[in-house]
Amino acid sequence: MEPVNVFGAGFIGGHYVRHTPNAIVNQRDDYVPKTNNIVYFISTVDNYNVFTNPQLDIQTNLTVLVNVLSNIVDKENTIFNFISSWFVYGDTDLPAREDSYCNPKGFYSITKRAAEQLLISYCQTFGIKYRILRLANVVGTSDTKVSSKKNAIVHMINQLKNNEQVKLYDNGDLYRDVIYIDDCINAIDLVITKGEINSIYNIGNGVPVKLSDIVFDAQKLTNSTSEIIPVEAPEFHKIVQVKSMYMDTTKLKSLGYVQQYSITDIINKLL
Repeated sequence: MEPVNVFGAGFIGGHYVRHTPNAIVNQRDDYVPKTNNIVYFISTVDNYNVFTNPQLDIQTNLTVLVNVLSNIVDKENTIFNFISSWFVYGDTDLPAREDSYCNPKGFYSITKRAAEQLLISYCQTFGIKYRILRLANVVGTSDTKVSSKKNAIVHMINQLKNNEQVKLYDNGDLYRDVIYIDDCINAIDLVITKGEINSIYNIGNGVPVKLSDIVFDAQKLTNSTSEIIPVEAPEFHKIVQVKSMYMDTTKLKSLGYVQQYSITDIINKLL
């Protein structure tokens, strides 16, 4: 199998690299592709950079992407696999399909959608093949950037383990499409090896999971003494975040994807 050139080795990219023996990882600020088979993970991780560095999402999600694309020499034989996010859907009908209308909210979400559109336009212009993979809520124990802003499910479970107070937005009456990191990597592999070129794929389990169910199940399993307090979501959260999201994963399942980790398995893994 041809070596895979990986850009970005954070939580998900790092797992992918460890899972892929023939991966070639570009160092930070190295924008020159090493092979014709590219898997691109580089991205910011939340919508909160607008408060500290309003340019960061634009620089990271758009400028760096264009730098890498413009350094592709053998355009005709290159396949660019772009790792995107469910955040690009924003306010849309559920379950979100790959052809659903996208109305993203927040700098991270908007620049991820803009990155998809820049990628498609550039690839069509220069004859580069591409795939776009929109990831659901990916959870795992090795995510070092967990916080109330990013991967809040893991953050709250960590609070429960530590018997800390947990603030539950809107009483947990919201839904997410949750996928364990190992299932996510398997799904990425399937799309990269079997997926149609010039196509978009949702990467998730296609099952809406209620946030309050996750929190209270985890509390029972840990015998946590944490106080769980329902609170109204902050105004900024409402501006940049949709209340509920889950995706249609029919296209992914048509490639042979089968969920290995149920939500109960996932909670136990995180605990």
